[in-house]
Amino acid sequence: MGRRAAAHLTDPSATDRPTRTRRAAVTAACATALLTGAAVLTAPANAAPGTAPVTTEPVAATAPRQVAAACGDGSYQAEAVLSGSTWTARRGSSVVYTGSDMRAAMQAAVNSLTSGRTSKERVVVRGSGSIAAGSRVSLPSYTVLDVCGTINVTGSGSGDQAPVYARGARDIEVQHLNLTGTPLYGVFMRNVQNVVLGQIDMRLSGGLGVRIDNRGDTSQWTRNVRIDNVYVSGASSHAVETYGVDGITIGTVTARNVGESGLLLNQTINATVTKVDADGAGAGTGYAAFRMANRNGRVGSGYPTNVRVGEVVARGGGRGVFCVSESGGAVIDRVTLSDTGNNAILIENCYNVNIAAQSGSVSGGGEIRLAARSEFPNNRDITIQNLTVTNSAIRESPCGENTTFRNNRLVNSSQSIC
Repeated sequence: MGRRAAAHLTDPSATDRPTRTRRAAVTAACATALLTGAAVLTAPANAAPGTAPVTTEPVAATAPRQVAAACGDGSYQAEAVLSGSTWTARRGSSVVYTGSDMRAAMQAAVNSLTSGRTSKERVVVRGSGSIAAGSRVSLPSYTVLDVCGTINVTGSGSGDQAPVYARGARDIEVQHLNLTGTPLYGVFMRNVQNVVLGQIDMRLSGGLGVRIDNRGDTSQWTRNVRIDNVYVSGASSHAVETYGVDGITIGTVTARNVGESGLLLNQTINATVTKVDADGAGAGTGYAAFRMANRNGRVGSGYPTNVRVGEVVARGGGRGVFCVSESGGAVIDRVTLSDTGNNAILIENCYNVNIAAQSGSVSGGGEIRLAARSEFPNNRDITIQNLTVTNSAIRESPCGENTTFRNNRLVNSSQSIC
C-alpha cells in the first residue's frame, strides 16, 4: 500500500475522451538510411503484432542507430525540382509536371512511380515552396519521400489535410521533412503499416505536428512505426500523437512551446521511446510533456510492461508526465521536471507504471500527484522512486492498490501518502 493525503482536486482539463492534458532538443539533423537501390530502404520497426513482451524488469529504451546520408543522396526513381519559380517533376527523362505549384509537382512525381509496385520507390524534392493547408500530398504504398527544402503551409482548412499524408497504405518512408506555417497536421497517417519517419523539423505557427492513428478502421491496428527524430515548435496542439498503434519505436521528440503535449500516446502498445524533451509544452493547460491516455499500454485485459521510455525532460509548460484513463504497462527510466505550471507528475486511474526506474528530479512547479476518478478503477501497481524532489510535494489521494514509494529524497518538500 502507499502512504496518504488530502482530497482529490478536480481538474476539468484532465478529462479524457479522447484527448486532454498539459506540460513540457534536438534540432532535426539531416540524416537517414543510405539508399543504394530502388527497393533497399530502412527496415520498419520490429514489434510483435498484437502482443506485448511481458517483462518485470525495467529495460532502457534505445533507438536503433541509423546510417547517415545527406538529404537527396542515393538513387531515386522520380524527382521534383525548383528552378527559379518553376517546378519540374520528372521520372527519368519523362517530364510529368511543369508549373509553379509545389504540391502539384510533388504529387505528380509520386504518381509517376511504378503502378502496383510491391517494393519501395523513392521521390526526391529539391527546393522550397508553399502548400495550402487545405490540401495534401498523398503517399501510396511502397513510397519513399525525401524533401530537401522547406514546405511552408499557408491558409486554413479542415479535416485530415496534411502536406504529407497516407491512409490505408503500407511501407511508407519520409526521410527528411522541414515544415513551417500553419498546417492542420504536418504529417497525417491513418491505418498504415511499416512506416519510417526520419529527420522531421517543424517550425510552426499552429496545427498539430505528427499524427499517426487507426481511426479510419479501429478494428485494425496501425502497425510497425519508427520515428527517428522530430523537432516541433509553435504547434497549437501536440508535437506528436498516436492512437491505435501496435509497435512503435521513437528516438527523440523535441517540443518547444507547443499548445498541448510533446508526445501523446493513446491506445498504443509495444512502444519504445528514447527521449521526450519539452520546453513550454501545454502551458496553462492539463497537457504534458509526455502523456499516456485512453488505455494506452493495455494488452488484452492486462498491463504487462510494454511501454518503455528512456527519459522525459520538461521545463515549464503544463504537466511533466501524465498517465490517465486506464493506461499503464509503462516504465520511464529517467525524469527531469522543473517549474511545471500544473502537476509535475499526475498518475490517475493507471496500472503498472514505474516512474524514475533509474533516477529523476522534480524541482518547483506542481506536485507529484496520484489521484483517481470514480468512472475508472483506482490506481494499481504504481511505483514512484529514485526522485530528488525540491520545493514541491508528493501526494496520494485516494489510496491506490499496491503503491510503492521508495528512495525518494525530499528537499524543502512535503509528502502525504497512504
